[in-house]
Amino acid sequence: MTETLKPQSAEQVQDAIHWALAGNASFEVAGGASKRAYGRPLDAAHHLDVSGLTGIVFYEPEELVLAARPGTPMAEIEAALAENGQQLAFEPADLGPLLGGGAASTAAATLGGAVACNLAGPRRIKAGAARDHVLGFHAVSGRGDVFKSGGRVVKNVTGFDLSKLMTGSFGTLAVMTEVTVKVLPAPEKARTVLLLGVGERTAAEAMTMALHSPYEVSAAAHLPAPIAATSAVSLVSGAGAGVTAVRVEGPGPSVEYRCKALRDLLAPLGATDELHTANSAAFWREIRDVSCFTADGAAAEQVWRLSVPPGEGARVGEALVRDTGGRVFYDQGGGVLWLAMAPRADAAHAAVRAAIGAGGGHATLVRAAPEVRATVPVFHPQPAALAALTARTKEAFDPRGVLNRGRMYAGV
Repeated sequence: MTETLKPQSAEQVQDAIHWALAGNASFEVAGGASKRAYGRPLDAAHHLDVSGLTGIVFYEPEELVLAARPGTPMAEIEAALAENGQQLAFEPADLGPLLGGGAASTAAATLGGAVACNLAGPRRIKAGAARDHVLGFHAVSGRGDVFKSGGRVVKNVTGFDLSKLMTGSFGTLAVMTEVTVKVLPAPEKARTVLLLGVGERTAAEAMTMALHSPYEVSAAAHLPAPIAATSAVSLVSGAGAGVTAVRVEGPGPSVEYRCKALRDLLAPLGATDELHTANSAAFWREIRDVSCFTADGAAAEQVWRLSVPPGEGARVGEALVRDTGGRVFYDQGGGVLWLAMAPRADAAHAAVRAAIGAGGGHATLVRAAPEVRATVPVFHPQPAALAALTARTKEAFDPRGVLNRGRMYAGV
């Protein structure tokens, strides 16, 4: 009989894991469950629902630090930060709607899920990934041991930096019961310079120019015409062509100056325009949450996320469109590509990964039916040495496979 345990404290999490160990049982670990369809499907006998571990533990705006339990909704954290003019600088994506959760999944998104999946948005090129902002955590391992790592300050260097190991582990090593993150002031203004009507190669050149300029670009993306047409921002959807976007943030006069300088810099490549605060924010939310692949008719498509050297982005994108017949858009200066394609039994995984080529990188199958994710490598196949290290790490934290066994790689 399947059991669902919903602990309300770290002690109850430990009790649940001891219960599983005593009965040779396994758990699917989830909070809001908005990302349950991200990763390999599990055949765990029971569910460990950590959504009861909720609430901000402490928030010290003057120290730029916040700690919360893993089930705390992202909306609650973002509201608390906004009251003090602050933000999570890594701009965590809300992938719930992309993964089929609909609008309700946005309310279910939690801090623990964002950290466990290492979610970061377009600002990653400037601010870093989620793992770069986690200062510490408390957790219970698959052995049933309570442990912690890090602390409340950026310069805490006590012991191993387990925060980076835990971030992006998809709940396969331990159940976090408290997470401490660094926060930063929100920018006073944000605007986006648009370059209209250029192809992928020219877009890549434009993004490189902007990112290598002295104008402190915080995001750069390119949407080919069919994807630009899906935007809710009229200036983007009405362009009738591909749109390359470059964001700048900061004090008002500085943003205005840098936008003008970037438009002058990019003008030789094509026509330019500009999104001001509200439209700029709406546009980058669409990029962050991959909203173009959640529209009517797109929900059945399989979705891949590829990370490659930015200089290789245009070449990889062309290969993906040619070999899969799918649609691609480019984020993080061309270093992250999102691909949506018609469903296939093998998700075209060989062609997708072959497109990466000698330039290096990795590809993750983000959205597909459970039966596809059960047979296709969802996360990029690891070299033998790295796979062995992954197995040893799992053995060290969760030797009995109690927690999310097989979520990332079969048998691990």
